[in-house]
Amino acid sequence: MPSWIVFAIVVLVFSIAAAWIVRRLLDAEIGWLRAWITALVVFIVMSPVAVWTLTETDVYRDGQIIVSGSVALAMVALTIGWMLAVVVIVILTMEFLWPSHRWRNPVTIVRDALRRRDRARRYAQILAIGSRHGITFYESRRAGNEEELPTALVSAMNEAGVTFVKLGQVLSTREDVLPPAFTTALSTLQMDSSAIPWAEAEVAIREQLGRPLSEVFAEIDREPLAAASVAQVHAARLVSGEEVVVKIQRPQARAQVTTDLDILDRLAVEAERRTDWAKAYGAHAMVTEFARGLREELDYRIEANNTELLRATVRGQGRFTPRIPRLFGEFSTAQMLVQERATGTPFSRLLPGALPPDEALEVADALMDAFIDQVMVKGVFHADLHPGNLILTTDPSRHGARASVTLIDFGAVGIVESSMRRLLLAMLIGVANEDDVAVTDVALLMCGPPAGAVDTSALQRDIGTLLTRVHVAGTDGSFFGLLLDVLRRHRIAMPPSLLLVFRTLGSLEGTLRKLVSDYDMVQRAVKIAPELALSMHSARGTLLDVQTWSALLSEQARRLPRRLENVTRGLDEGTLSVRVRAFEGVEERRLLDDVLGRMTTIAIGIALVLTGVLLTTDGGGPMLTDDVSSFSFLGSVVGLGGLLLLLRGLRTALRRRV
Repeated sequence: MPSWIVFAIVVLVFSIAAAWIVRRLLDAEIGWLRAWITALVVFIVMSPVAVWTLTETDVYRDGQIIVSGSVALAMVALTIGWMLAVVVIVILTMEFLWPSHRWRNPVTIVRDALRRRDRARRYAQILAIGSRHGITFYESRRAGNEEELPTALVSAMNEAGVTFVKLGQVLSTREDVLPPAFTTALSTLQMDSSAIPWAEAEVAIREQLGRPLSEVFAEIDREPLAAASVAQVHAARLVSGEEVVVKIQRPQARAQVTTDLDILDRLAVEAERRTDWAKAYGAHAMVTEFARGLREELDYRIEANNTELLRATVRGQGRFTPRIPRLFGEFSTAQMLVQERATGTPFSRLLPGALPPDEALEVADALMDAFIDQVMVKGVFHADLHPGNLILTTDPSRHGARASVTLIDFGAVGIVESSMRRLLLAMLIGVANEDDVAVTDVALLMCGPPAGAVDTSALQRDIGTLLTRVHVAGTDGSFFGLLLDVLRRHRIAMPPSLLLVFRTLGSLEGTLRKLVSDYDMVQRAVKIAPELALSMHSARGTLLDVQTWSALLSEQARRLPRRLENVTRGLDEGTLSVRVRAFEGVEERRLLDDVLGRMTTIAIGIALVLTGVLLTTDGGGPMLTDDVSSFSFLGSVVGLGGLLLLLRGLRTALRRRV
């Protein structure tokens, strides 16, 4: 048989066997094709080195084996073993630099390629916007005027579109994360945008209706009442005669938001991987929650449900009950809403003196009372009470009163659970009584256990100082914003539901000051808090609480004798044991086993490599060939085994990259 055929067979057998061994040894998802090609190339490249090694060890000379068959077989096997080690090293290096993946569905490959293209385009747009506003590299601005950075950031976010505007609005509520200069600047972000042409809007409305516009609307204005980054609003009249507004989502809004959220998610993951502050504040969890909320805002069916939820919440709140426009569900879809048109003047356009001072104060107090009732009693509240979302109506023929208020835009609705409502009420009562101890304790209860040590004395002192200022001289800003600033200085983060309440309170305070320029929302809140507390504790509610806790205590009391018997029996028999919850779960035990196994493997590998080096350098024992002693041969075998074990110990790092 020709020698080249023999060589080809040896190469094929080695490459297949080496690929199988490498995949088993590294215990990772390494592709067969990569392993086989790597083994093939390594064998071809290393063959001259192997021949030279056998020649230098007096095993092979002039095309002939010059030692006994068993020695020759052992030396060839050792040489092939070291070639296998080279294959493992090469593949391990390639996996670190270029991880292999399984073959994927062609449809998935094409879809991912399109997403990468969209991300690349959006990255370029964002970088261009940041560059125009001078914030591409923050470090380059640190040497300049840092006061310009928040303003530049707001300008860039306004230009970047809906996702970044919404993100900025959310971050403006995180006084526990960002400095006041940033939160103040981000709170000025606006959603206004240029309108899409009527032809595009008409097509989008017709697609949502599934029929011609003339079958639903007697007329519809071509010019929108308002246009934002996500949607625009047109006035219309139904064929049945009702005056309505049509809120239609921009055709490309959902696609752009999807791309932006994908980018934010990747940036958050990378930030947590590279920085401690992102991990401490839970950047990825924050982005995930933001993405969930934004996707919900893009689904107008959720806004329709929020509308009906708020309608039920405000029902029966008194003479100045905020009005909720009627929703026409038969014409509303996930991307379009048809609602009754609210007439009047938005608070954002109110002129000074729009109402007589006494009536303006009465309306402001009524709105504040209604909001406190929503938060403290019902637990459901409108979470976006900026001046544009409240409309003042002074037509007595429409609502039977001199003035009334209509709420619009129900994309953001907050929900506060019962236990948190009780704590909020306790905080308001503590503020009313200037009880710094109670307010501090309630704040710690609301925020939960802090991540690190908290100086409660210093926290109480700062809160007490704030309460004294409020009671003596009032405050020009929002009390709740100042309270969040105190908590931020002490590295205490509030739960998102409470941050939403405080943010809405800040927005409402600015809105109410459109009616009464010096309106003191905190004084009104603390004034009604005791009355609200009394109204929340009815005889029926107290009786139900007593029944509930009596049932719980009774059930626990029934189980107590058996538990005591089990404890005393264990003490008598010497079988009482204490279970440690550390490493109790299956995943924890598996992690511990994996760590111990890896440490053991690495320790044994190091020991074998050191032993191999000592045996090889000793050179003692019987001579297998003229130049190789048995100790040197044994040291090479032991060292090879130790090296393979060490390479196997690196498989955890390999998994992280794969």
